[in-house]
Formats: sequence, C-alpha cells, structure tokens
Amino acid sequence: MKLCDKVAIVTGASKGIGAAIAKGIAQAGAKVVANYASDHSGAKKTVAAIRAAGGQAVAVKADVSKSFDVQELFEQTIRTFGRLDILVNNAGVYRFEPIEAVTEEEFHRIYNTNVLGALLTMQEAIKRFGPDGGTIINIATAGISTTAPMSSVYTSSKSALVTLSHVLAKELGPRNIRVNVVAPGATETEGAHAIGVLEGPMVKQLVDGTPLGRLGQPEDIVGPVVFLASSDAHWVTGEVLFASGGSR
Repeated sequence: MKLCDKVAIVTGASKGIGAAIAKGIAQAGAKVVANYASDHSGAKKTVAAIRAAGGQAVAVKADVSKSFDVQELFEQTIRTFGRLDILVNNAGVYRFEPIEAVTEEEFHRIYNTNVLGALLTMQEAIKRFGPDGGTIINIATAGISTTAPMSSVYTSSKSALVTLSHVLAKELGPRNIRVNVVAPGATETEGAHAIGVLEGPMVKQLVDGTPLGRLGQPEDIVGPVVFLASSDAHWVTGEVLFASGGSR
C-alpha cells in the first residue's frame, strides 16, 4: 500500500493504459478520480473494478483541452476527497499518417490534448497540492526515441510533453513537486487495435523491434507509475522512464 491515504487524478482512465494505471494506483492504496472525455461506460467500468477490489474511486467527465472542464475536474476532486497528491496525465490522442496528409485541424486536435491538456491540468494541480508538495507523472511514448515514420504530429507532441516535464521539474522542485515521465513502448490497447496499428505485418515489425519479444500490456505500465508516485521515488524528478521492453 505504497500510496495509502493519497488522492490521485488519472486522465484518460476509461480504457487501455489509463484504466490500468487507475486500478493499479488504487490497489496501491490511493483514492482515484478516473477522468474521461466521452467514454462514460468505460470510466464506470474502471471505477466499478476499483470499488469491487475494496478501493475508492469516482468517474469525472472533463475534456482536458478545455480550461473550464479542467477546473471543474479538480474542484470536484477536492469536494469528493478533500485533497490532491498525484496527477497522472495519461489522456492522449493520436493518428499515424504521412506528413502530406496532416491537416491544421488534426495538428490542433493532437496538440490541444497531448500538450495543452497536460499544461492545463498541471496548472490546476499545483494550486491544490498540499504543503508537502505532490507528484506529476506524464505519459509519453517510446516513440520519442524510435521516431517512427508516419508519426510526425503525435511523436512531436509527446516530445514537447517531455521537454515541458523537464522544465517544470526544475521550476517546481523548490515546492517539493516532482515531475516525471513514463514512456510506454508498443502497447496492446483498444485504441491501438481500433486504428489498425496492431494488425497484419505491423505487429511482427513491432515485436521484432522489442528485445523482450512481445507487445506491452496496459498492466506493464502500472509498476513504473506507482513507483514514481510513491515515496520510493522521493529523490527522482525530471526523469523519463522507458517502459518499452527495450525498444528505443
């Protein structure tokens, strides 16, 4: 119970990596706010699983790219649980396409969620962390290192998130607020299947490029997040932890 009595917000917690993180943090003892943008059913399942295991959780709808929604998310967290200790910025959107196909609308869609959304949630979190500080964990991608073709907008947005995390680790360190990044490798999620990333020859290519010889599962990302959120990592900030099976 490394996170006993802590309160955490996990954005994008209705499915995939976000749902696994929310459940893993709850299993470690934290009370969890499972944020979602549109998948109410998925968020309810996340919360139900946490409660069935004896944990405490609520689902809160908010589009992290909208400042009003973000303020409401954090205000409801305080109203429900009375404090905030951990923020996990997992919400993210992506599309893989050649540079010629990128539109202005798609650029803004990805950057508004992946970069602006994280900035807005971090602004609200630092207002509500207590005198002992808090911890922020931003979920990026191992793609910041592998820089795969057809991922220009998505990968660059996550690279921006990493740089933002490095800056804020220094800026917020004097306030005892730690900021770190977890960079997952190719992970088998509903979203990845939905856009066809894990279909056909692409799967073999991804597995062949991973020294541990398999795709990641959402649960593989939980341990690194719990570690960074816990007091075990009290001397760790400004770091990028790759959870990628060695694919870098």
